[in-house]
Amino acid sequence: MERRHVNESGHIGRALLVVVAVLAGVLLGGAAPASAHAVLTGSDPRESSVLKTAPKQVTATFNESVSLAEDSLRVLDPDGRPVTAGDPAHADGKRDTARVALTGGLKEGTYTVSWRVLSADSHAVSGAFVFSVGAPSQTRAEAAAESAVDSVVNVLYGIGRYAAYAGLALLIGLAVFVLVCWPGATSLRGVRRLFLAGWWALALSTVTLLLARGPYTSGDGPAGVFDARLLRSTAESRPGVALLVRLALLLLIALLLRRRDRSEWQADRRTAAGGCALALGLAGTWAVAEHASTGIQVPAAMVSSVLHLLAMAVWLGGLTALLVALVRAPADNPLPPAAVARFSRLALVSVAVLAATGVYQSWRGLGSWEAFTTPYGRTLALKVGAVTLMLAAASYSRNWTERLLHVPREEPVLVTAGGGDKSPPPDRTDQTRTAGPGSQEQRRGLRRSVLAEVVIGVVVLAVTTVLTGSQPGRADAETVAASRVPGRPDVTLTMVPFDTGTSGRTGSGRVQITLQPGRVGRNVVEATAYGADGSLIAIPELRLTLTHSEQGVGPLDAGLADQSGYWGSDNLSLPIAGTWTMRATVRVSDIDQVTVEKTVNIIP
Repeated sequence: MERRHVNESGHIGRALLVVVAVLAGVLLGGAAPASAHAVLTGSDPRESSVLKTAPKQVTATFNESVSLAEDSLRVLDPDGRPVTAGDPAHADGKRDTARVALTGGLKEGTYTVSWRVLSADSHAVSGAFVFSVGAPSQTRAEAAAESAVDSVVNVLYGIGRYAAYAGLALLIGLAVFVLVCWPGATSLRGVRRLFLAGWWALALSTVTLLLARGPYTSGDGPAGVFDARLLRSTAESRPGVALLVRLALLLLIALLLRRRDRSEWQADRRTAAGGCALALGLAGTWAVAEHASTGIQVPAAMVSSVLHLLAMAVWLGGLTALLVALVRAPADNPLPPAAVARFSRLALVSVAVLAATGVYQSWRGLGSWEAFTTPYGRTLALKVGAVTLMLAAASYSRNWTERLLHVPREEPVLVTAGGGDKSPPPDRTDQTRTAGPGSQEQRRGLRRSVLAEVVIGVVVLAVTTVLTGSQPGRADAETVAASRVPGRPDVTLTMVPFDTGTSGRTGSGRVQITLQPGRVGRNVVEATAYGADGSLIAIPELRLTLTHSEQGVGPLDAGLADQSGYWGSDNLSLPIAGTWTMRATVRVSDIDQVTVEKTVNIIP
């Protein structure tokens, strides 16, 4: 009977993988464009354009509504001095635009436009572009390479988000394990302490996010957490309201638990309905302020996000409770096989929900198989790999559990997570198995495999934190598509991702390369490097060559020179039309560099 249950679980798991693979192929094969982070889709003056007369204003257009601050649009002259007159505002009332007036008497040369806005999904994004008056020139606008968020604030905000995920997993996962799998777990001090740790982690991280949200959106330093004006602005924003609601729900949980002692909580299953409502509410505070709240299919995306979070919490939090029960359960109150059977079924359902919602969210965030080459795609692939390792560890847990169930013992058998219904045969439900000394080694192996699941789960949470703060692959695709809209036939824009294999903001990202006019003959080349977080970065060296393999022409060196904010050249001559291979060598430090390539079509 036990082996039949295990086989059935294996069949279900294999069928689930087949369904997920088919869904992934269908969804990623027929994706429509959309994004979550704001993307610059146009500007006036146009990027890399050369004007005969100085403009009176600069306008930037995005693919979605954006929020503006005092420094959302800055224009710097060739000497790096600001030439804006007044604060930026939405052009003609359009929420997807930003416009700022310029001072008069602009001299000839290259001007740098630095923009920084808040996306509809509450993430800060930044970038820069250049235009010239009269003729291109060198520029000293180093300020354009500033990050969208202060580095200290970004670290503080990231820690808060990670602690919030971990707290949610402990709070919901342990509660579900107690209410559904083993009510007797409340007798374990470790389980009670972990539940309280989850509550405090979620509460303190929420307060941290509320305080850090102001400087995160404004670009200020860590001192901004004490700015009453920024805190008031945060409380009036959608992410701020979501965080305040999260705090209110946590206070409600604390009040409900305070009115019950441990024995009442253990016995009263009617609290399950109220617990489900609170869990849905907590998960909803993420959905209304993250990627799910913008882009395509918002209602479906928000439901998917809530289910994904809850399934994650039930699985990872439940595994933690299971590990505590394995290590801390006393001999007179061991973890019963029936509890393991319940958690096994619960974990299987959680994995199924995670797989289905994960495929949908991946399609929504990527849009195509090619988007796996973007920073978002690589992070998503890392998460998939970590989850796969976690499932492999779960498979080992099932194997150790199967061995324990078939080894008689003289003491109560403690079994754990993993797979299948491990309930004793009907005729021995209330009996204690007995066995020899060999089961001790198997029990230790079982504990190690469950511990491995928990450790990998911690990594999964960390990668998820990075993923939810990254620009989706669809947004990168929209950046490339923006260069092909009607009215811009004289500029060819190419995005070349790079990854040197080193950590840090400059270790990976993309190089934006423009060829003007992108035709046979002389071309002006401008290249800008962006970091993994989408912000402009300064790199010590960038080389670019072009080769026409079919005709045996090249490599032709573009001769890029550092223009203090971007790399440029105006002496690249392309003799023939067709498909050219563009190779960019990106050096980010004295020893770290990488050569990447992409093709570009040159027209006659």
